[in-house]
Amino acid sequence: MGIISSIAGFFGFGVGISIGLVIGYFLFIHTLPTDVKDPVIRPLAEQETEQLQSLLQEIPIWVKNPDHDRVDWLNKFIETMWPYLNKAICKQVKTIAEPIIAEEIPKYKIDSVQFEVLSLGSLPPAFTGMKVFTTDEKELIMEPTLKWAGNPNILVAVKAFGLRATIQVVDLQVFAFPRITLKPLVPTFPCFAKILVSLMQKPHVDFGLKLLGADAMSIPGLYSFVQGIIKEQVANMYLWPKTLEVIIMDPAKAMKRPVGILNIKVVRAMRLKKKDLLGASDPYVKLKISEDKLPSKKTTVKHKNLNPEWNEEFSVVVKDPESQTLELVVYDWEQVGKHDRMGMNVIHVKDLTPEVTKVFTLDLLKNMDPDDAQNEKSRGQLEVEAMYKPFNDTERPADSEDSEVQKAPEGTPEGGGLLVVIVHEGQDLEGKHHTNPSVRLLFRGEEKRTKVMKKNRDPKWDEEFQFMLEEPPTDDKIHVEVVSTSKRMGLLYPKDPLGYVHISLADVVSNKRINERYQLIDSKNGTVQIEMQWRTSS
Repeated sequence: MGIISSIAGFFGFGVGISIGLVIGYFLFIHTLPTDVKDPVIRPLAEQETEQLQSLLQEIPIWVKNPDHDRVDWLNKFIETMWPYLNKAICKQVKTIAEPIIAEEIPKYKIDSVQFEVLSLGSLPPAFTGMKVFTTDEKELIMEPTLKWAGNPNILVAVKAFGLRATIQVVDLQVFAFPRITLKPLVPTFPCFAKILVSLMQKPHVDFGLKLLGADAMSIPGLYSFVQGIIKEQVANMYLWPKTLEVIIMDPAKAMKRPVGILNIKVVRAMRLKKKDLLGASDPYVKLKISEDKLPSKKTTVKHKNLNPEWNEEFSVVVKDPESQTLELVVYDWEQVGKHDRMGMNVIHVKDLTPEVTKVFTLDLLKNMDPDDAQNEKSRGQLEVEAMYKPFNDTERPADSEDSEVQKAPEGTPEGGGLLVVIVHEGQDLEGKHHTNPSVRLLFRGEEKRTKVMKKNRDPKWDEEFQFMLEEPPTDDKIHVEVVSTSKRMGLLYPKDPLGYVHISLADVVSNKRINERYQLIDSKNGTVQIEMQWRTSS
């Protein structure tokens, strides 16, 4: 009877459960709650910004924020360069980290810490957008959005107390929003002196850590503890406005600020070689300081003289006395055609004792190549006096890309001055028949011309002309004309005008110096860059 009652009870329980499930299913299907409302369906275009961002978490930042630019080209570049960047970055990390580790480990009684394996893996970081700021300062500010889910392999071996342990970092993930500032911008490659890096938000850093081959992050509580420590430490060091500063070059040296004046006196030349057919030469000397964009300075021409005496003084600004040199080139002046080069030599500024005049008797060479056999040939000598005078704190000029205007030479009329006109370059010059441009200056009946640049629409002359005046040319204008000339079969063809401009000299007198680009009249797109200085003795 016991067995029969048990079997009957089991079947009764099963039947009851089945009947209950069937009744519950029909009640669930056919009974609707009364407080349920139909969902409101709205087009995406009508959604609020916050709602869209919550719906689309992985939308790129350049879509969310229109002031961020899409930088797919940068990701392609990094992807291609990553195998090489990986090696270069790891090498740099070792170079920086190893001396620091060697200095710190004695404090903790550790014998050694070495990188056994250091690789950033095969997966490069990706930039999902970048914002660039434009400021009035000499700087470039960028805010890229960085995401990196990499597969690095960083294995560090630690030896202490006769034991050896290995620590391995794997499966790295970094999400960061840095601000990168390049400043100041300078005219020396790589064109910036410092890199400043800040974090605009706390970064997300996730990684696996294996200690002695075991996953240390599986220890309860350790993962969240390490995450918190990393975020707080990184934020304390680099969260905006705190920055990581990387010095690329000395900003003072990169800006090439003037640090002194080099005074030169070209005294005489001796035993120059004959260049003219009639057995003489018409020598003059060009002077130029290296790494300077200003045109060369020139002495006067001494006609038919192989032992000329000039005794003419010049001054040039020095920006780097350790590397700059003064180049002196002697030319034979020719009325027609190219001036012949007679010889050259250089003076190193670093060889001068500050504020001490040194006399040089320089052998004229063909060039500065010490292995050139032609330099053994005698070309005469040039006698020069040079004195380098460094600026003190009160004499140092303000930071400027332009050199100070020099004083007029001795003999300048009192109340007058020296008008210096430097013809730098032309652009987009075009003649009807030929384009061999030269510049003609006409001022108070005096005419001066540059050399002819053959078949050149964008010529660079960098030639200097001087007009000695009894009084300031406040009410005067200078006529600047660009013309093209051509010779065929020895015959001079008619000139082809390329444009002209009249420049008022009132601004030159009041400002001491102007350097502007002028649109040429009667020219479609042609321009000419003219620099002018008004030098007085006071």
